[in-house]
Amino acid sequence: MSGKTIFIVIASVLVTIVLMKNTEEIDFWLFGATKIPKLVILGTMFGLGFIIGVMAARPKKNEIVYKEPEFEVVEPEQRRTGLSDEDRDYIS
Repeated sequence: MSGKTIFIVIASVLVTIVLMKNTEEIDFWLFGATKIPKLVILGTMFGLGFIIGVMAARPKKNEIVYKEPEFEVVEPEQRRTGLSDEDRDYIS
């Protein structure tokens, strides 16, 4: 198993334990007082956090354009014309 898989399994187990230990009802105010289980609130917040995290971590879709490099072809006769007589004598 890879490290990523082990991390996902451990995180899933921890989230499940936290959600299952918080099942009692609490007073929740959202434009009116209601009794809602903590499980619903924690599960909703975890889901929203996961979705926002996935959207934020997604890489941008950049278009990659590959250009062939342009090389200047130098013929052997042209290479010699750039040398002075003194340089040619030194090389040979």
